[in-house]
Amino acid sequence: MAVERGTEIAPAKGRLGVLLVGLGAVSTTFIAGVEAVKRGLAEPIGSLTQMGTIRLGKRTENRVPKINEFVPLAALTDLVFGAWDIFEDSAYDAAMHAGVLEKELLSQLKASLQKIKPMKAVFDQHYVKRLNGTNVKEGKNKLDLAQQLIAEIAEFKRKNRCDRLVMVWAASTEIFMKPHAVHRSLESFERAMRDNHRAIAPSMIYAYAALKSGVPFANGAPNLTVDVPAMMKLAEANNVPVCGKDFKTGQTLMKTILAPGLKSRMLGLHGWYSTNILGNRDGEVLDDPESFKTKEESKLSVLEYILQPEVYPELYKDFSHVVRINYYPPRGDNKEGWDNIDIFGWLGYPMQIKIDFLCRDSILAAPIVLDLALFLDLAQRVGMRGVQEWLSFYFKSPMTAPTLYPEHDIFIQLMKLKNTLRHLRGEDLITHLGLEYYD
Repeated sequence: MAVERGTEIAPAKGRLGVLLVGLGAVSTTFIAGVEAVKRGLAEPIGSLTQMGTIRLGKRTENRVPKINEFVPLAALTDLVFGAWDIFEDSAYDAAMHAGVLEKELLSQLKASLQKIKPMKAVFDQHYVKRLNGTNVKEGKNKLDLAQQLIAEIAEFKRKNRCDRLVMVWAASTEIFMKPHAVHRSLESFERAMRDNHRAIAPSMIYAYAALKSGVPFANGAPNLTVDVPAMMKLAEANNVPVCGKDFKTGQTLMKTILAPGLKSRMLGLHGWYSTNILGNRDGEVLDDPESFKTKEESKLSVLEYILQPEVYPELYKDFSHVVRINYYPPRGDNKEGWDNIDIFGWLGYPMQIKIDFLCRDSILAAPIVLDLALFLDLAQRVGMRGVQEWLSFYFKSPMTAPTLYPEHDIFIQLMKLKNTLRHLRGEDLITHLGLEYYD
């Protein structure tokens, strides 16, 4: 939904509840990180809302405030955390099990993290084959499960004295699903929930509960979830902003940085081979072919949209793009992404680029969760609803309006995000005539 330039923004007063679906490596790294920053134990590196700046006006004006000083975002001290998970471990125990953060840091945060205990999750092993847990809800049908979530959302808000809420899916990748006829309208969607239809996955039940409760929803996995007509209509009707999907970390992050550079110099591409080795729960889930299919679709779409082979057939027609994910338990959360890129230049002469990105998936994802929570809350206070395309910067498969193709170029995404903030505050947009990618 478009809003007028310089529109009034409701202040970020009171507490903001951040409800997380999944209390695994990403969520616990996010929560522990926020607690560490609040105590002065660390810096919020990787967070645009906390460390980023925004240029205003002409370069000669030297107006470059921090983003969190330019727009009214919730303060870290006002964040309250809640979660659902199929395991009963507290945030502290789950963080220790994930092994992302050092035990010395977690011991300093133990008291706060132990207080966060997950609510029983909506879960069905049909959709995530490699996981099973005991902290799971029971209900007569999927609509009943959604109503249980709606009641828990209201109770969490009351109990924690929250003024506003946001929900972020940070749980596992579900099996690959295509849009179904039952997703076309809210009526058919709710009927399908009552009938326990297979086309209604657990992530959809969470999204439905959030939107019914007026809570903004961000989808951090490549699941179908909110990307169906019924959910879009519900978001619009209830004035709720949504965004997704699949946090852009690791290998895909590198692709959205490198591919625009190759295209800008009109360098051709014969092929891009990508393989990943990772452990932890994410690796275990993606070891299942059906869940991998969902992730593969998300990863493969990036290069096609950036390189535009239909526009530049001499450079990019029929390039080979292969993605592999291999579960390797010893790697834990420290994923390794290896890329072999076969390019060609002047007169068709071949060249190669090799990348070995030894990344930490949850370390890259945690600041994304923070930024999305704060920006979605801002969007709702502004009165924006439906798909927030300006938040595409954070996703592998950005959601868009039905008639638009997604923008994957990370530099254009950043420009759109910052121009949206400028628009909200009544500042001039930075156009291509005055654009600096690092403004």
